[in-house]
Amino acid sequence: MAREPWEKPVIVMQVTGLMNKFGRRSARKAIKDIDGVLISDLVAEYGSPLFIFSERTIREKYREAKRVFSSRYPDVRFGWSYKTNYLDAICAIFHQEGALAEVVSEFEYAKARRLGVAGPDIFYNGPYKPDESLALAAKEGASIHIDNFNELEALGRLAEAQKIKARAALRLNLDAGIYPSWDRFGFNLESGEAIEAARRIAGHEHIRLEGLHVHLGTYILEPGAYATAAAKMVDLAATLKDRFGIEIGYLDLGGGFASQSTLHSQYLPAEEVSPTLNQYAEQICATLSKSRRDGQSLGLVLETGRALIDEAGYLATTVVAEKRLPSGLRSLVIDAGVNILFTSFWYKYKISTTREIHGLQEELIIHGPLCMNIDVVRPSVMLPPVELGETLLVHPVGAYNVTQWMQFIRMRPNVVLVGEDGSHELIREAETIDDIVSRERLPERLKLS
Repeated sequence: MAREPWEKPVIVMQVTGLMNKFGRRSARKAIKDIDGVLISDLVAEYGSPLFIFSERTIREKYREAKRVFSSRYPDVRFGWSYKTNYLDAICAIFHQEGALAEVVSEFEYAKARRLGVAGPDIFYNGPYKPDESLALAAKEGASIHIDNFNELEALGRLAEAQKIKARAALRLNLDAGIYPSWDRFGFNLESGEAIEAARRIAGHEHIRLEGLHVHLGTYILEPGAYATAAAKMVDLAATLKDRFGIEIGYLDLGGGFASQSTLHSQYLPAEEVSPTLNQYAEQICATLSKSRRDGQSLGLVLETGRALIDEAGYLATTVVAEKRLPSGLRSLVIDAGVNILFTSFWYKYKISTTREIHGLQEELIIHGPLCMNIDVVRPSVMLPPVELGETLLVHPVGAYNVTQWMQFIRMRPNVVLVGEDGSHELIREAETIDDIVSRERLPERLKLS
């Protein structure tokens, strides 16, 4: 008779139902389906790991954002942030809903044009725009957000060579009362650098300054910072008109709104501390509405990314191994690691079972499948007794993961979109070995006989 493998006995203190100052621990519920489609069916058809996006959630989040801002301010445009998630199907949904494109590289610019977005409907940001791309964007009428004096000079030279008047905005960095402050990008407002940049543009016949742009950072939890930034931009717009006769048409407040992903440094979950879209809108629109009453007519542009896509994304993954660590903590190894879930270095994602599992919850550490000690998806999470082969759901993971992911040790998986009607379609195929080596070249002399 075969002997059962020996496992060191561990005593784990179980605390259930006790009160703390924030109330009782909420029961963890299984998530069995996404918009009516069983996760087990999706994994059976498309494999594991598997990114899943909800089209319904994407459209609902965009419409909510459009409603809360446009109900407070008459001239609002959204530019979908390609760097947040640039899958064609995802971008196409936002463009169908009316979003313009906000891109930060020649790659993203080409992707937007390939999808059919016209040049005048693109905001071209970023600290580096190669001359060829800059010239093309100027020629096609994109709004080029100038980051530095070198770029300003290059744009003027390229526009003059084409005998056109390039559309431009100034990217600013400023003190909005949040720290650390993002001061790497754009022209500083407080030092007078932004005024100097505007002065140079005012004297250039081939650049037309139309807008001012600021991006305060990422995951901004203080809506009032946007009101501070908006007020400073309104004042700058008035100054540019008085000094140089420049009529600013729009203020771009960037993105950075927090989503429902919880930072590792946060004590409370994101749903309890992240501001709502209404709170951001109230701060921004109240400031701009005052400027309209004072006679300024400024459009509002937003580049909201994370807050519109994060909750629409899920990652289904399978438990492939389990062990007890020397500390006594149980470790689960799943088939999805930080190579495809890069943002798990910053966020403690929710881990849910996809079926009801009874039993006391135990503290676990969730490791990925990579041969790297840093491959930790969750350093600590409470789960019921989870067995080998169990499907878990990591969420919300819609922002940045399918743009920051990498082919490291394992290949990137399928991505599927669940439609509003309950259909599901593959929107990015899993990589194969041919995809990986197609760009490699093996010299004849190195080939094995």
